[in-house]
Amino acid sequence: MQSARIDFRDQISANKWKSFFLMTFIFSFIVLLGYVVSLIYTGADIFLIMIIAVVFSLFYLLISYYKSDKIAIASVGAKKASREKYKDYYRIVEGLTIASGLPMPELYVMPSPQINAFASGRDPRHAVVCVTEGALEKLDRRELEGVLAHELSHIANYDIRYMTLVTVMVGMIAIISEIFLRSLWFRDNDRGGKSKAVLVIIGIALAILAPIIVQLVQMAISRKREYTADATAVKFTRYPTGLIKALKKIRFDSIQTEKRISKAVAPMFFANPFRELTSTHPPLDDRIKILERM
Repeated sequence: MQSARIDFRDQISANKWKSFFLMTFIFSFIVLLGYVVSLIYTGADIFLIMIIAVVFSLFYLLISYYKSDKIAIASVGAKKASREKYKDYYRIVEGLTIASGLPMPELYVMPSPQINAFASGRDPRHAVVCVTEGALEKLDRRELEGVLAHELSHIANYDIRYMTLVTVMVGMIAIISEIFLRSLWFRDNDRGGKSKAVLVIIGIALAILAPIIVQLVQMAISRKREYTADATAVKFTRYPTGLIKALKKIRFDSIQTEKRISKAVAPMFFANPFRELTSTHPPLDDRIKILERM
């Protein structure tokens, strides 16, 4: 039996709501962990823990937010694309910016034989798009348009800003957990009796499990944003076949990613360069199946 058709507008809306609920889950975990720690510690102790976590997280947020494009480009050794050399690259992006209403991003090329691309930047006016040499060589015009529409979708949906905020929230949980676990070495464990001991055990369990759980949730959010970007790319091009063919080429592309690509920037790529169980990207087959129903 033929699968029901999917409207890209419904797909975009559903994935954005799922991302919101997953982000709310992470925030709830911060509140829960902070509450348990506050029951164990009183006065200046918990205040100091929270202040350190907030300061470190805000510092990371500011750097990531204002320098995300430069950090990403420098980390992969990309060079600015010459308009004379990459005429089709510029023409495709210019056409997509007209269709999407986005300003023209800066274009870069990354030296890699693999088919891949990424976008970065804190907002549409400070955005960059980078593709690999392999993508420019192996994809035809329609396929490349699909990939570039996907990357421009990340810019239009403010995914870099969104994922930076999620990363900071996850970082706060990691910092709070680490400080709490280390502080137990200096705490008088005889104070408070059995009730306090039970709270300490609960606190330790949360401090150990929270960073793991929220990191898995963070990856789930990243995967939802990828589905949203695929659907938004269809909205921009009205032609899912180009993106489908590009994904199929990537699936059968046997060339391994260079080791110098940092895992820190892997979530930004069109296809995850690391084949792991805890992937920031949904399986290519799943993405293809959904696109084929649009």
